[in-house]
Amino acid sequence: MAHTPVFDQHGILWFTTEESNVVGRLDPKTGKIEVKQVPTPHAISYGIAVTHSGVPFFCEFGSNKLASIDPKTMTITEYPIPNSSARPRRIAIASDDTIYYTDYERGYLGHFNPATKKFEEWSSPGGSRSNPYGIAITPDGTVWYSESGVKPNTLVSFDPKMTKFSSTPIPSGGGVVRNIVATSDGKLYLACSGVNKVAIVDVR
Repeated sequence: MAHTPVFDQHGILWFTTEESNVVGRLDPKTGKIEVKQVPTPHAISYGIAVTHSGVPFFCEFGSNKLASIDPKTMTITEYPIPNSSARPRRIAIASDDTIYYTDYERGYLGHFNPATKKFEEWSSPGGSRSNPYGIAITPDGTVWYSESGVKPNTLVSFDPKMTKFSSTPIPSGGGVVRNIVATSDGKLYLACSGVNKVAIVDVR
């Protein structure tokens, strides 16, 4: 079953498949679909995003790995997170093409630099059972994500320059914010899936 879809700069739609262990692409102009098997068994390919240079990166929620897929050859390269207990779920691309991800299992925010292969991580304010989930980055570079294991769910901001967190409860409770989208005008749209609402946050 196809999971998260995302378009690249050429209009190709990339998607993950939570259960069938492949990552795929669809060319809307021709209708052609191609898929590639993920090297790690039961990887549970999940959140996916495309870098500014056009390379799709995705989370392997069933393992402690991030991965990229070459947009020309569809070769998949995996990047193990140092802690084997990590379970990355969603992913967001910063302006410098580095990657932030939510570690759902351990309650961490992670950062990966594809150029240096360096990982960094910080404990989420809600602790080890906070289950960080949906994530996005606003144009000013602030990282935003939701803690789905905290009741009510929280919206957390992270300043990469100061490595400083701030969190606030979501008024409706959130009901698990599975996705967050940041727009160019400085707003966040939160999919509050358990309470049948969309939240709009003006962070300017």
